[in-house]
Amino acid sequence: MILNDKQEDAKKTQMLEGEVVSDKMHKTIVVKVSRTFKHPLIGKTIRRCKKYKAHDEKNEAKIGDWVEIVEGRPISKTKHMVLGSIVRKAG
Repeated sequence: MILNDKQEDAKKTQMLEGEVVSDKMHKTIVVKVSRTFKHPLIGKTIRRCKKYKAHDEKNEAKIGDWVEIVEGRPISKTKHMVLGSIVRKAG
């Protein structure tokens, strides 16, 4: 299968979904992404979480919102994700 440049870029782009845990910074949100996996040796289901800083240009996401973040160019030392869309509002 032959892919053009746009399809290859879309294939490599990482998209994650998680909950906003902080919106105190200007144009930045902190998103907690949870994942579950089965332990290879024991077989027990394990839950792991990781926090990502994401760029929110319009400051529209609030604490408790469920959002989709997309990998983008580095914006600062620790911020390399961009707010894609708000999946579900809090409350």
